[in-house]
Amino acid sequence: MGFKAKARKHRKDADKDAKKTKASTREGELSCGVKGCDKFADKSHGGRSLSVDDAIDMWGSGGYTPRKGRVRICKSCYRKWKKENKNEDMY
Repeated sequence: MGFKAKARKHRKDADKDAKKTKASTREGELSCGVKGCDKFADKSHGGRSLSVDDAIDMWGSGGYTPRKGRVRICKSCYRKWKKENKNEDMY
């Protein structure tokens, strides 16, 4: 085994350790606006925001928490909403 092969081998180990610590420290700040959901609604975690009217249609008038006229939701709640409203024409 040459010196380049040894360097590649050790570089791969260092990359794995760096990725593990980076992913484990990433924590969300905004919680999902849907009541009963404990996930995060940050953009880095795939969160989106919906209008209050869309949230009322999906979760009812008391099933969400508004924030500045919009409802911040996590990725899984957004997918549920998207699947529910897929066939409706909005134009």
